[in-house]
Amino acid sequence: MFVAIGVAIVMGYLCGSVPVGYIVGRLYRGVDVREYGSRRTGATNVLRTLGPGAAVMVALGDAVKGVIAVEIGQLATAPYGVEAQHGAIVCAALAALAGHNWSIFMRWRGGRGVLVSAGALAVLFPPAFVVSAIVALVVIGLFRFVSLGSLVGAILAALLILGAIVEGREPPIYALFAVLGAAVIILQHRDNIERLRSGTERKLGQQVRLPPTGTV
Repeated sequence: MFVAIGVAIVMGYLCGSVPVGYIVGRLYRGVDVREYGSRRTGATNVLRTLGPGAAVMVALGDAVKGVIAVEIGQLATAPYGVEAQHGAIVCAALAALAGHNWSIFMRWRGGRGVLVSAGALAVLFPPAFVVSAIVALVVIGLFRFVSLGSLVGAILAALLILGAIVEGREPPIYALFAVLGAAVIILQHRDNIERLRSGTERKLGQQVRLPPTGTV
């Protein structure tokens, strides 16, 4: 069983490490998105540098990484029972989050982990995913700060998971995903938090100017 969980962790990390934002940037405009904006490979920076079409592709790709990681955990420990599966999918999901943020293929750089976590959450606990996603989108729509919506959504998702655990509706091991997942996302947004406090955070729709096509 422990070997299977170890395999799930390694495979989850490698899955999360696939740099979707970097790949889309190269294919879309021949640019390295790590050289512009926040220098992250996530969908928000891609939106600012390459526009909504590329951002949608990255968002879907990053979310799918989280889904695949959970499926890997389930498949790897299927012969060992439900409790083993619960542990494996949490470990694989957290590994995918780590891979996305600190990719082995990107010299330990990456994104902030919001969409990878959202993809995993959609499989782990769909009600929390739906509620936190709606609230995050409302916050983004009202205040035009993607970072603020992401932070609110991550914290709310964690609280919903913990509440479900207290009520006995979800396994206790999910607390690990709730607490560590939210902590990592908050940590990765520490520069955004500082800019929000100082009033210098970029709003949704503010673009990053790229060199003319053919000069990069």
